[in-house]
Amino acid sequence: MEIIFGVILLLLILLYFLYARIIRNKNNVFEALAGIDVQLKNRSNLIPNVLTIAKKFMNHEKDLIENVTKLRTKENQSYDKTDPTSIKDHISAAATLGSELGKVMISVEAYPELKSNETMIQAQLTYNEVEAKIAAARRFYNSAVSQLNNSIEIFPGTFLAKYANAQIMPFYEADEASKQPISAEKFL
Repeated sequence: MEIIFGVILLLLILLYFLYARIIRNKNNVFEALAGIDVQLKNRSNLIPNVLTIAKKFMNHEKDLIENVTKLRTKENQSYDKTDPTSIKDHISAAATLGSELGKVMISVEAYPELKSNETMIQAQLTYNEVEAKIAAARRFYNSAVSQLNNSIEIFPGTFLAKYANAQIMPFYEADEASKQPISAEKFL
C-alpha cells in the first residue's frame, strides 16, 4: 500500500513539474512577444523623425514615405496576444514595415546633402541599432516559442496544455518580400 501511494505521489509531483514547465514556457513566449513590441514601438517612434528629415530632401519619394507612414499606423494597432493568428498578422505587418523602411534608408543614399546631414546620420545609426534590437528580440521570441511548442507537443504535455491554457504559437518568419534582395539601383 505504501509503495502504491509513493508511486502515485511521485507521478503527481512529476505531472505538476511538467505542468509548471508549460506555464513557465507560455509566460516566456508572452515576455518575448512583449520584448518585440517594445522594440517595434522604439522603431515606430523613430520613423517620424527619419521621415521628417528625409521629406526635406526627397520630395519625389513621396509614395514610399506615405507607404511607410501607413504601415507604421497598421503596426501600432493592438492585437490579441493569446491568438496565434493575430500574432502572426502582427509579425507580418512589422516585417513589411521593416522592409519598406529599409527602402527609405537606401533612397537616402541618392541624396548627398541628406547623406552628410548630421541629423540624418544619427537617425540612420539609431535606426540600425533599433533594427538590431528587433532582430535579437525576434530570436528570443523564436527560442521561447520553440520551448513552449516542444513542451506542448511532447507527451504528456499534449494533455497538460489544455489545463495550462497553452497552445502552439507561431514562429517569427520573414515574409517573402523581406527575403528578396533589395537593389539600391532602382532608388538612385
